[in-house]
Amino acid sequence: MGIRGFKPTSPAVRQMTVSTFEEITKKQPEKSLVVALKKNSGRNNQGKITVRHRGGGATKKYRIIDFKRLKDNVPAKVAAIEYDPNRSANIALLSYADGEKRYIIHPQGLKVGDVIISGEQQDIKVGNAMPLMNMPVGTIVHNIEMKPGKGAQMVRSAGNSAQLMAKEGNYALVRLPSGETRQVRKECRATIGQVGNIDHENISIGKAGRKRHMGIRPTVRGSVMNPNDHPHGGGEGRSPIGRPNPVTPWGKPALGYKTRKKNKASDKYIVSKRKK
Repeated sequence: MGIRGFKPTSPAVRQMTVSTFEEITKKQPEKSLVVALKKNSGRNNQGKITVRHRGGGATKKYRIIDFKRLKDNVPAKVAAIEYDPNRSANIALLSYADGEKRYIIHPQGLKVGDVIISGEQQDIKVGNAMPLMNMPVGTIVHNIEMKPGKGAQMVRSAGNSAQLMAKEGNYALVRLPSGETRQVRKECRATIGQVGNIDHENISIGKAGRKRHMGIRPTVRGSVMNPNDHPHGGGEGRSPIGRPNPVTPWGKPALGYKTRKKNKASDKYIVSKRKK
């Protein structure tokens, strides 16, 4: 999928780029696979802001994605490729031989009219889903489960892919996009291929209004606040932070501070960390 720019009618539009949406073949989503999406604007059940800089934005509906791929040995034809406002990747509408329709994350190279299938003994073909134990070592995959039957949780965003490095005992070794190598149960399913919409990372937002359409509100620097609002605030005119290191609004170190919990339950499955 390509990227296009605009005539520089303003300083913002000069930098702005958008996707050409060449792969998209259908504009309206499948009604049976769409549900309403409630906005919380970053607030909890008490109405307090728990996530800052959220609110507003264009109204979106959620597309129900089949992350489990448990409909085995039933061929499905790709009916359409659609845009999904809830994720960076595009989605593909599958029409199964028994008449059922489902959405999946669109892999790179999958076209309208292609037939894919899920199950244990299937061909190594883009879009097919199967357990890691049935794939040859070196296979490029996405949509990887962390627990068998729970549904894909890893490698789902645009342009991402992981590689099956080895199989040892009950586990498969997978190298993730971050560079981390991780053990995953061999029964966990994954989909062959790389996630599509590779050019997504090259898109320039360009202007503030586009961020507002996404539901992201402005971020204000701590140094321009009052001291009761932020540790960096206060002082006459432009003033330094006034402490050795920058901190968050709640006083925690803001740069290089490790937030990962020690002895996390999943640490034992990490073979090599992403940070050397």
